[in-house]
Amino acid sequence: MKTPAAPRPTSRSQTDVVVQEVKQMILGGALVPGRKLPIEADLAATLGVSRSSLREGVRALAAMGILETRQGDGTYVTSLDPSILLAPMGFLVDLQQDGQVGHISAVRRVLEMEAASRAALCATDQQLELAAAAVSSVAEVSENPMSNEDHQRILDADIAFHRVIAEASKNPALAALIEALSSRTVQTRLWRSISEQGATAHTQRQHVAILSAVTDRDPDRARLMMGVHLTEVEQFAAAHPGSASADLGSIEAV
Repeated sequence: MKTPAAPRPTSRSQTDVVVQEVKQMILGGALVPGRKLPIEADLAATLGVSRSSLREGVRALAAMGILETRQGDGTYVTSLDPSILLAPMGFLVDLQQDGQVGHISAVRRVLEMEAASRAALCATDQQLELAAAAVSSVAEVSENPMSNEDHQRILDADIAFHRVIAEASKNPALAALIEALSSRTVQTRLWRSISEQGATAHTQRQHVAILSAVTDRDPDRARLMMGVHLTEVEQFAAAHPGSASADLGSIEAV
């Protein structure tokens, strides 16, 4: 007589079962990036769950960046690229209270120091050119920004510069983590640019120093220059705890 299958642990909901089983199918190679999932009825029967629970599980996996549902075509495994899987972290970071921004900045600093060091060893000529272009694009305006538009240009160049350095590390997980964490520090950087006399010119000089170290293929100096640069951002965030949620309109007159 056939031995009945052991019952699933009651501590897990059917939605949890879907999430865990689909993840195991991916880890085991039954599902690979870009693969379409079996039709709903078949997959629900395979997993031993109701179709409504399967849909809930699929929605949860889609929110994690593991699955994507294409209207009229079915559900697929995503590319599983770190930038997709770690993207939800940016939302969690955005929900942190202002008092936690210093902690986020500290983690960002550690990660970006490593990225700068690796970029000094791994950056391509094209990436060096992109980083140099980001720096030079605001070289003139950074000395004496006159409007909010100037400050926004400087911030956009700042974001572009740090993104290129992160990507040049040739570590997609590291770059994705930096991207997710950076979102919470953007408003702080903008506030500092507007409210602190000479901050934009000082930041520009630091970016030049970081780029010089990376271009010279000097990982230790690149790490040090990035650390000095982001430590100052941390210190500003600590001294201005409301800067992460500041309203630009409230500082137009500064």
